Amino acid sequence: MALVPMRLLLDHAAENGYGIPAFNVNNLEQILAIMAAADETDSPVILQASRGARKYAGENFLRHLILGAVESYPHIPIAMHQDHGNSPATCYSAMRNGFTSVMMDGSLEADAKTPASFEYNVNVTAEVVKVAHSIGASVEGELGCLGSLETGQGEAEDGHGFEGTLSKDQLLTDPDEAVEFVERTQVDALAVAIGTSHGAYKFTRKPTGEILAISRIQEIHDRLPNTHLVMHGSSSVPQEWLDMINQYGGKIPETYGVPVEEIQKGIKSGVRKVNIDTDNRLAITAAIREAAAKDPSNFDPRHFMKPSMKYMQQVCSDRYQQFWTAGNASKIKQATLDVYADKYASGELAASTKKAVSV
Repeated sequence: MALVPMRLLLDHAAENGYGIPAFNVNNLEQILAIMAAADETDSPVILQASRGARKYAGENFLRHLILGAVESYPHIPIAMHQDHGNSPATCYSAMRNGFTSVMMDGSLEADAKTPASFEYNVNVTAEVVKVAHSIGASVEGELGCLGSLETGQGEAEDGHGFEGTLSKDQLLTDPDEAVEFVERTQVDALAVAIGTSHGAYKFTRKPTGEILAISRIQEIHDRLPNTHLVMHGSSSVPQEWLDMINQYGGKIPETYGVPVEEIQKGIKSGVRKVNIDTDNRLAITAAIREAAAKDPSNFDPRHFMKPSMKYMQQVCSDRYQQFWTAGNASKIKQATLDVYADKYASGELAASTKKAVSV
């Protein structure tokens, strides 16, 4: 089978009440770990790459690594997603390179640093949607800036993130604006700002409603019951990996991520895609530090990478089970981009912002 549109996976998740972790990838070992976990748990897969990952791995190498996953696991539906596209041009280049889904992050201007106006966001996102849907690719948009409600600061990752301090209103997605945004752009999925941020240093204490506005997801879902919602910056930063890293020479200060139970609340309130990157980075780092410390004379890269895949697979398997993704891959009938291009053209997949009325 070929790569599938992300919309196919999100629709199935919505119909069956689960979420799908979207794992960022940069190299072979990460993809192998994710696919092993997906195969073990019978889970559909979203592999996503940032602009930084595409530059690091190289467009052709990254594409062929992911196509290798498709060939090796034909029974698992896999979507290839561009994470945080900073401009239409970035999204178009991703689609030319085989991505079946793109994120047009118009919450920031093309420099990926300056908070954008609502109109700018609508215009660039709608432009990408028009092109993507014509070939059957899916589009994720973002409304509100990803950043900390504790400090008002963003956490740039791979060069993406606002500079300076923003108000609480800018850091939370407005439900009324969300309805207008979906109506005008026709996005397949909407990333919402609720106080999460990229990286390991999300919160200085266990997050409460004051600094993690999970309730805002329900407010948006009440207004947009038919729109797939997305949580960014949703790594849970497990203490076990922090402890292991520091045990073997690391210096990561105390920090807190997004508790799994809070993500589960989000899934019950319409979240269908949950972005995970930091947890896997921590697991890989812990494994490499442990392997190096226990056998300091070893210089075979495989000595470090094998345990890193094992630890990352553990994270991925946990998330597939915790987000209720497990057991669903075999239930999804795979479809091509061409099939979805026809669906978009016919209006079958037009965004519905109205609640169904019972008669």
